[in-house]
Amino acid sequence: MKRILIIVVIMMCSVASSNAQDYTTGIGVRGGFYNGLTIKHFISERAAIEGIISSRWKGFNITGLYEIHQQAFDVAHLNWYYGAGGHIGFWKGKDVSWGDNREDDYTVVGIDGILGIEYNFQEIPINLSLDWKPTMNIIGYSGFWGDGGALSIRYIF
Repeated sequence: MKRILIIVVIMMCSVASSNAQDYTTGIGVRGGFYNGLTIKHFISERAAIEGIISSRWKGFNITGLYEIHQQAFDVAHLNWYYGAGGHIGFWKGKDVSWGDNREDDYTVVGIDGILGIEYNFQEIPINLSLDWKPTMNIIGYSGFWGDGGALSIRYIF
């Protein structure tokens, strides 16, 4: 079993490294005020969808984004992107720093924007991105949240 697993990992790495500069899907971690997991999949040459599961205040958010990518500064493998989407989040009322100390839970639904830059390494199948993702809660605890920036590291294939 170990041999099969090792062979599969080696094959995935060799395929991914041959396509590292032009990836289809990336899976990784996202770190910022909201920490979590990210998966990005290109649906065309310039358009991607991204899903993010993140946690904060002992609760979690699920976010879906549609993004447009463009080459940045005429540098190969460096892209900037922008897009929009939505989120739904769940928190315990007593665990949030912005709530009114109530005991009942918070459920929020809102819209998100995103503006970022990413680099795809040629030598290894890794993608680094830095972005700002402001959100506006529409349902639940409403308001604007501008602290959604993060650094993401993805394995790309």
